[in-house]
Amino acid sequence: MADCVSKVELTVSCSNLLDKDVGSKSDPLCVLLQGTGGDKWTELGRTERLMNTDNPSFSQRLRLDYNFETVQNLKLGVYDIDNKSVDLGDDDYLGGVELTLGQIVASKSVSRPLQLKKGKPAGKGTITVTAEEIKDNRAIELEMEAKKLDKKDMFGKSDPFLEFFKQGTDGKWQLVHRTEVVKNNLNPTWKKFAIPLQTFCSSDLDKTLKVNCSDHDSDGSHDLIGSFETKVSELLKAADSRTEFDCVHAEKQKKKKGYKNSGVVSVKSAKLMTQHSFLDFVMGGCQINFTVGIDFTGSNGDPRSPNSLHYMSTDGLNQYLTALWSVGQVVQDYDTDKFFPAFGFGAKLPPDYQAANHEFALNFNPSNPHCQGIEGIVEAYRMVLPQLRLSGPTNFSPIINHVASIAATAAQTNSASQYYVLLILTDGEITDLDQTRDAIVRASRLPLSIIIIGVGPADFKAMELLDGDDGVLRSTTGEAITRDIVQFVPFRQFEKAPTASLAQSVLAEVPNQVVSYFKMRGLEPLKPQAAAPKS
Repeated sequence: MADCVSKVELTVSCSNLLDKDVGSKSDPLCVLLQGTGGDKWTELGRTERLMNTDNPSFSQRLRLDYNFETVQNLKLGVYDIDNKSVDLGDDDYLGGVELTLGQIVASKSVSRPLQLKKGKPAGKGTITVTAEEIKDNRAIELEMEAKKLDKKDMFGKSDPFLEFFKQGTDGKWQLVHRTEVVKNNLNPTWKKFAIPLQTFCSSDLDKTLKVNCSDHDSDGSHDLIGSFETKVSELLKAADSRTEFDCVHAEKQKKKKGYKNSGVVSVKSAKLMTQHSFLDFVMGGCQINFTVGIDFTGSNGDPRSPNSLHYMSTDGLNQYLTALWSVGQVVQDYDTDKFFPAFGFGAKLPPDYQAANHEFALNFNPSNPHCQGIEGIVEAYRMVLPQLRLSGPTNFSPIINHVASIAATAAQTNSASQYYVLLILTDGEITDLDQTRDAIVRASRLPLSIIIIGVGPADFKAMELLDGDDGVLRSTTGEAITRDIVQFVPFRQFEKAPTASLAQSVLAEVPNQVVSYFKMRGLEPLKPQAAAPKS
């Protein structure tokens, strides 16, 4: 029998959160974890971070598998985020709740008081979690604009953003999407966005939606410019007919005779599309090609010294190999031939030990740098390490450009058949930062993701700059990254954690990056090949 599994989407909102920031409110984010036995928990997802609010309604949904036949223990934790690090250890905990997915599904909506720890309430803070089963893989893609919005700022225009709401079964409005803020503009165009149709309107094209247009204020007290109600069916037609929606402020309408609107909102483009998942591409035959680059620069220290990051402990491991094992064992399952190119950089090579080499085959075979499985990479590493002279500088761009050139060739096939993941293991003392930024911006247009694991005690500020989660990474000429392709994690955060924790953290963004690339190119998953008949 097939497992009784369905996809469930959780919506989270909170009220009366603790204030942890001096002079302002908290900047909350919610994390979803699932129990894996004993007191162990695995992170399944995070909402977006909202700025300066004690009563957040998160638009980012949390998706997970619902298994009817098992008890799925969940933990939701709310944190005040004050930095760019993915690690939550240095962020203020605003409270959490433990419950089962069955409890949420059975009630459809559950509200609980937040607790700092068992028996200790987090002030008056509460959390509300609503569940909805996912049955539809369609999405709506929208691009919205507005004209002649009311001026709300005393020393400027307005900083408008849109919020879309649908009505839940209880009649209450649920936030389903929030656009970005367009600064100081009364005639804004917001970025195109795509959102699952089930999330947006419960897959009902005639379900009433409410759209609020507001002026963003940094203290969280956003001013409503106006609202209107519509349906997906109307939004789809409006794109062709250039229909304009009156943005009406109800209080203003009551007080002002002859009031018509506070501006108009229109649909620049709208279409329904199929939203494919990572599994759709993998099950269609997309190969995930794994390449490794290892840092052999002098800043790692002499490998013969116990203080070196390349020093082998009595069990034959070091931080480099532990990180490689952890991530490689997960990624190799998606590559059928299990032959992985592996490179080193920043070392002088035998026999002449002249200039430092910034991209050499780990097996010393430049015509065939492939190693068989993760075991083959580990074996090659152990063989070459005693023969190298660690040198410098630390240049990332040569190996990124090398893998990008291979990905560029694959991209020319115009099919969803190949995707590349480059794992760079480094101590973080990067020298060619400008060239690396340029290489990453170029690579963001290709079927490529870059994972950087920082080994050792460095502060890794340069690495965090390259991990463009907030979309600010630009080339030296000012060109913005096309899509986020870099994930950086410092190894030290996981030294005492289970091995699987590191892999889960660094690989968490790869599935979305794969989907985002093929979606950007308009490429559908390949059709799974029929199994050969048994003889």
